[in-house]
Amino acid sequence: MSDAVSALQGETHEGFVTVAEDGLMGMITIRCDLGSKALAKALKAEGLPVPGPRQIETVEGRSIAWMSPDELLLICPHAEAPALTERLSAALSGEHALIVNVSDARAMFTIRGAKADQVVMKLSPADVATLPAGEIRRSRTAQVAAAFWRSGEDEISLVSFRSVAGYVIGLLEVSARKGSELF
Repeated sequence: MSDAVSALQGETHEGFVTVAEDGLMGMITIRCDLGSKALAKALKAEGLPVPGPRQIETVEGRSIAWMSPDELLLICPHAEAPALTERLSAALSGEHALIVNVSDARAMFTIRGAKADQVVMKLSPADVATLPAGEIRRSRTAQVAAAFWRSGEDEISLVSFRSVAGYVIGLLEVSARKGSELF
């Protein structure tokens, strides 16, 4: 059994939507040539595709997101991350690649409710209102780096650095307070 604890241990706030830290999540950064046949083969062996630019795809409880022209973020159950990191590292050992388990350096949040996008709209310069399902956006949440996407109907997921998780949940809680809806 792991001794790991999430950044905020599932802290949740209710407002005009619900904002919550998701608890322990596995996250693996993959840096390499995204057009590599070896990468496509390694991900296919795990049941995952190589996502297109600014896309995030979810397959059987795992998500894989395009983060930049040479970077992917794989999100999985926390307990799976170490073995998955090892398998991907072995599969890409002949490539110029870096596979790192960043689970304990990141925090994930979910904003749920009919006006979930309004919470992020208040905090990011990105056009959240027109963000389509399946697209991930790297931007900022107030003054910190973040990535977010529509993870379900009336739901947005957001990833930030763990070191600023308290700041991020505070931003989300204030932005979600009843009576502060944008429209």
